[in-house]
Amino acid sequence: MLIDTHSHIYTEDFNTDIDEVVQNAYNNDIKKIILPNIDSGTIKRLVELSDSYPHICYPLMGLHPTSVAADFKEELRAVEYWLARNKFYGLGEIGIDLYWDRTFIKEQKEAFRYQIKLAKSLQLPIVIHLRNSFNEVYEIVNEQQDGTLRGIFHCFSGDEIEAQKIIDLGFLLGIGGVLTFKNSNLSSVIEKIDLKHLVLETDSPYLSPVPKRGKRNESSYLVFIAQKLAEVCQIKVEEVAEITTSNARELFGI
Repeated sequence: MLIDTHSHIYTEDFNTDIDEVVQNAYNNDIKKIILPNIDSGTIKRLVELSDSYPHICYPLMGLHPTSVAADFKEELRAVEYWLARNKFYGLGEIGIDLYWDRTFIKEQKEAFRYQIKLAKSLQLPIVIHLRNSFNEVYEIVNEQQDGTLRGIFHCFSGDEIEAQKIIDLGFLLGIGGVLTFKNSNLSSVIEKIDLKHLVLETDSPYLSPVPKRGKRNESSYLVFIAQKLAEVCQIKVEEVAEITTSNARELFGI
């Protein structure tokens, strides 16, 4: 059994075949799928999918950093509203993204800190998005870490130093399709890390793993990431499944 700890299969990319996508995942032994939110515009579909597949799909609530703009406080009110109204298993996807636009860097940091504090007050894990922003994210998580904060650095693709910093914070590394890319150095980093620090993810519909690059990603493709991780660590894929699934279950309480 595998758990996809990061998937956006509730988005419009899956409007025409979502039932088939969920069934494909289940048929490939991906029995649990964690669904991080993006912003107020995605909540309805997120909740509807989670309600349709309550034993497979587990929703998170949060404001994605690329959706942080001048109206971010209004967006955060929506996050709080839904956290009070519905069952969610964490705060996500939250963080800082400085790849596309640095206009709202101050607002991104404020939104990130605010959502971390929400997570701590609700005793929920966080799922962190970072792009071109490791130092900024690390600084905030480190300042907020009081021993209760836990979660995942999503889509990890950094070096050994960054990996160790994340582990020392008490966080897990989210390993996805990048591990399978031929131009990635991630394998040389991951082979030195104990599996107890890792979880698997697809980030569907993005970052499709080899041999599905160039196609829409989906949760069933998690098997290719698990197989690659087993190859890198020189262990059986069953061991990868057992340990990463246990890590995800413990973090999200599922």
